[in-house]
Amino acid sequence: MPPLTQWSHPAPFPTSTSERRGPTEYSGSVTSLPYSKTTASSSKPTASGNATEGPCASVSRLVASFTSSSPSATPTVPAQLAYECINSVPFNQSAAGKSIAKSFDYAHAAKQNLISEHKAVNIKNCPERMANADDRKVALMDSIRPYLDWQTTIEYLADPPAEYASKVQAPFDFWADWDGIYQKVMNGAYTSEYAFGWDLYRSFQKAHDGHFVYYPDSVTLIFSYGRTEPLVSVSGDGTSIPEVYAYSDVLASSFGNISYTPSPLVTIDGQDSTEWLLNFSEYGSLQDPDALWNNMFYLLAQVSLGPTGTGAGTFAGGGRGRWVYPGPCTTLGFENGTALTIDNFAKVQVPFDGITSGEDLYRTYFTPDPEDLGDAESLATMTSSSSVASSTSSSATSTSTIPAPGYPTPLVREKDNLNSGYFLEGEGYKDIAVLSVPSFVGSVEDERAFQAVNTYTINQAVAQNKSKLIIDVSANGGGTILQGYDLFKQLFPHILPYGATRFRAHEALDLIGQEVSHFSGLVPRSLKSNETVRDWVSTVFNYRTDTDVNYEPFDFWAEKFGPHAYGPAPDNFTSLIRWNLSDVLTTENSGGITVSGYLDRSNITTQPFQAENIVIVYDGYCASTCTIFSELMRQQAGVRTIALGGRPNKNPIQAVGGVKGTNDFPYSYILAAAAFPFEYQYLHDAAYYNTTALGEYNDLAILRSTNAVINSRDGIRKGDAVQTPLQFRYEAADCRIFYTPEMAVDQTATWKTVADTAFRGISHCVAGNFSSAGIGMTKRSTARKLGVRRDWDGREHYDVLRDGVWTGMGGVTVGGDGFMYA
Repeated sequence: MPPLTQWSHPAPFPTSTSERRGPTEYSGSVTSLPYSKTTASSSKPTASGNATEGPCASVSRLVASFTSSSPSATPTVPAQLAYECINSVPFNQSAAGKSIAKSFDYAHAAKQNLISEHKAVNIKNCPERMANADDRKVALMDSIRPYLDWQTTIEYLADPPAEYASKVQAPFDFWADWDGIYQKVMNGAYTSEYAFGWDLYRSFQKAHDGHFVYYPDSVTLIFSYGRTEPLVSVSGDGTSIPEVYAYSDVLASSFGNISYTPSPLVTIDGQDSTEWLLNFSEYGSLQDPDALWNNMFYLLAQVSLGPTGTGAGTFAGGGRGRWVYPGPCTTLGFENGTALTIDNFAKVQVPFDGITSGEDLYRTYFTPDPEDLGDAESLATMTSSSSVASSTSSSATSTSTIPAPGYPTPLVREKDNLNSGYFLEGEGYKDIAVLSVPSFVGSVEDERAFQAVNTYTINQAVAQNKSKLIIDVSANGGGTILQGYDLFKQLFPHILPYGATRFRAHEALDLIGQEVSHFSGLVPRSLKSNETVRDWVSTVFNYRTDTDVNYEPFDFWAEKFGPHAYGPAPDNFTSLIRWNLSDVLTTENSGGITVSGYLDRSNITTQPFQAENIVIVYDGYCASTCTIFSELMRQQAGVRTIALGGRPNKNPIQAVGGVKGTNDFPYSYILAAAAFPFEYQYLHDAAYYNTTALGEYNDLAILRSTNAVINSRDGIRKGDAVQTPLQFRYEAADCRIFYTPEMAVDQTATWKTVADTAFRGISHCVAGNFSSAGIGMTKRSTARKLGVRRDWDGREHYDVLRDGVWTGMGGVTVGGDGFMYA
């Protein structure tokens, strides 16, 4: 399947304020140009299909014209035209997304993706089992169905704990939704491929689980949508209820050379703006409503990740917002009576050469090549022609000296801005270090550098007598599991991480575990073994990998598998599992790093900061590996937390607002595991396995999607006898702080506000407080307003408004979704 590509964003258009003035571009100084007090429109193409050509032909014509004049930029077309085009693709569920297939050492490639990247591995294989796919009207849903056996939370979604249902998300019956779609397919109710794909996409998205994802190609492959005006939610004084503004107005106001006062937004398309934004936010992947609200807006930490973050916010088309058709235009109404109407756009993500109709689009991108279709048995006969290479570089320095927009110059920075270190400046702040961690790594080549940045920042802080540490995990959607453990162990080397997890127990997992465990008993558990052996011996499917809940080894597979019944249904789950951090094969699951305190990093034994001198700051996006890290820091080390932003009220909010599951498995990895018993056949032959659940797996679901993963592991808190997954636990942060206009443009203002609250007795909390933390804060002091730093440079913000994404870093992987991965 052609990969999604991120090109340049269309040019921004100024927004509506009291005098209708605002910034348009930056060329050495800030400039303002007058524009209408009532409406404005962007300079993007506005043509649509005409009487002589269909919508897809119009898209093709506009793309050809666009690329001839701007060959390196992303083609954009009016949103309505793209929507009409994709809806003209006729429905045929058995169509399976044309693949750009290559031959892989499937197991190894899939495992490398499991460790980090989450890109489906499309494979060329034998067509026997799926040759008649076009005769099966429900082939795609049937292909997805066996992968759902691995999802740990489906029964809990339908009957969650009461506190979760009242404060986070209402009950959601996934199976009822799934069955409804299935019946519509059977009854011929769908007329377009997009209508079916949208319902299927939403059935997963409504679970609000960033590890429970299916992106149908008809929804996510061809177009993505956006708006040219990002928004921001800020409190003018840090205590009053936040209001929503056009980000360009707040940015211009921060320069102090404008003649108008930014006016808050009051309506969107004629609706109350708060109600509209709350409703739209529910299209996001996060579970917590305050986190969903935050992610609607321009946030510096998300922007700092470049194309791998959610950009300028889901309202503007970042993250999951890019898949939601926004209508042909959006009208913003402001409190001062002015209005702005902007034309919504669509990015064209695939070539449109030769496309003149929905049927052409169907044949080109939604029809499988028969040789690309295969099942678990046929995959077992594949031969290797390539493998995934990993980098051994451990450099902690950046290839770019340009800080992320709104960030100060770092002490040290990972080249893709995945983490960075800072020392605060100014009276009262000179003993405070900041470790910015907006990711826990998404690619193997960044693993060692990421660890090195953390180590260097901590060591330099100690060497320069910094006694306090702010850890900023804003925008952190997860990454490599053991990086979360490693950072915890660098900070608290004497604490053994708990981190208990479990899988859903089902037939396929049991059969794979039996076969892999038998194989693993025949070969040495050693780094000297060949790659294939290391790949399989180090997996969770080998009972010798991991420890039990008491940090003791399992003695046989059945002891690890269980099953044990828990939950509202109840459902079957494995025994609790903990990582064996001293395992010689740890590096096979960590992207190549050794967890601090073990093996060749056993010399890390000194705790650099006292727990009461550490605070973690969140924007609600924390998920997956970030959840793991947060759970260890909060529950085992007692570190305090501050959550930023949230909906327009003064209620407590959660720190962790994303998925709290601890591991996701891509469908490609599951399929590779399902192929293992067919390949080795130690315990049973292929004919037997074909009669089991393993015989149901094929790659059609992979070929018809751009991303497909499930939540494979629940996190379980120590001492929880009923084993409620962390996903369904509500836990408010110790303190909630509103964003201010300064914090929307200058990250240092955020860190100093946090430092005031956590360490200096100057509380900015609007809910919760630190007065009982035992550091001398016996009463709430008056918070003072913090301005932007004197060396603040806003030019990079204008680049983001122009391009839709920050591109001032080197070597970043293009993606743009802020995936929840672990």
